[in-house]
Amino acid sequence: MDSLGAGMLASTQTQQKAAPMATRPAKQKRVHFSMLRNYHPADLITLGNGAAGTAAIFAIMSYLIAPEIWRVYLSMGLLLVALLFDIADGKIARRRAEHSPFGQELDSLADVVSFGVAPATLAFGLGMRGIIDGVILVYFVACGISRLARYNVTAGDLSDAAGKVKYFEGTPIPSSLILVAILALCEYMGRVGDNLPFGMIDIAGANWHPFSLLFFVNGSAMISKTLHIPKL
Repeated sequence: MDSLGAGMLASTQTQQKAAPMATRPAKQKRVHFSMLRNYHPADLITLGNGAAGTAAIFAIMSYLIAPEIWRVYLSMGLLLVALLFDIADGKIARRRAEHSPFGQELDSLADVVSFGVAPATLAFGLGMRGIIDGVILVYFVACGISRLARYNVTAGDLSDAAGKVKYFEGTPIPSSLILVAILALCEYMGRVGDNLPFGMIDIAGANWHPFSLLFFVNGSAMISKTLHIPKL
């Protein structure tokens, strides 16, 4: 083989070795908190809803350790903040046309914390601590979870041509703040703890405050299919 042929062969072999290296994809740089970078403004406000609800739970838990009245009102005030966030995120999402399945799921998870778990924790902290009370409060939270899950899978069927849901099946979960307002009135009147309205009943050694039936009724209304509540 002459020198020209040997040179061409060596050049070909060099290109074949270099080709796989050239086609190898560049290693993607890892970005910390990359998921948060993709959040829309409405999603961040939704997170504020869940954060306020979680802080409300912590506030009423601290009340059980140090029974100072301001802790109760702080918990209730934080739930009001959560409601404001819940209203704001929907308005911003519609204004910016940023509706997404992710945002819908995020909203439901935040609502479970702020309008399901937090009101139940508040009721427990203010005196509904009997066994039957606990069962009713767990039922209330379970109804809230079920109501939001049903909404997520039926929203498409209930929406109009513009994609807006015309009505709720069952009462929306933020309706639990009506119970929070009633508890606030009870706190103001000194009717909490052993002085809850309607007193306490002992059933086979299990304590029950009939006042907790308000949570049973509210939870049952949330999972009702016959109640149609217009969405504003």
